[in-house]
Amino acid sequence: MTPEAELGDDGHGLKPRGEGWFVLNARDGEWRYAERRGALCFFEGDGELWQVGVNVSVLQPGQAMALYHWEADQEDFLVVLGEGLLIVEGEERPLKAWDLVHCPARTKHTIVGAGHGPCVIVAVGARGESAGPQWGAYVPEPAAERFAASVEAETTDPTSAYDRLGERKLARYDGWLPG
Repeated sequence: MTPEAELGDDGHGLKPRGEGWFVLNARDGEWRYAERRGALCFFEGDGELWQVGVNVSVLQPGQAMALYHWEADQEDFLVVLGEGLLIVEGEERPLKAWDLVHCPARTKHTIVGAGHGPCVIVAVGARGESAGPQWGAYVPEPAAERFAASVEAETTDPTSAYDRLGERKLARYDGWLPG
């Protein structure tokens, strides 16, 4: 029988500890937030290597989900509320609620909040190569630069890549999800 995982709180919301099944409402989860980058809830626990990574992003218009990048494993994004702008392989595509974006491994992409209110996105990504040193890279892209979502030079280092946007800090849920 598979045991239930313990949910722990380090002061910023609940997250799973150890192996096992669990139920966790995003409003009770551990979030990360930065004014220029929006809010992000990870469901991946204490760094266990999961086969699949899942998170929820809440972006205001003009906020980028991530810097323009590619990863060694596939990723998928489901817009559940609002509007976004997908920048993929140098092209722009508008997104609306219930659009699914599938990015095979090595697809260069980012998503930017658009419209007049929050854009809520559920992201799911494989955690094979993407969890190691050969995870992928941040790459320059003029279309992404319009939203401060591009690096000047290719890098694999997230710290230097995100320097100018600021790091998302651990945060307790603060009403980011509509409804």
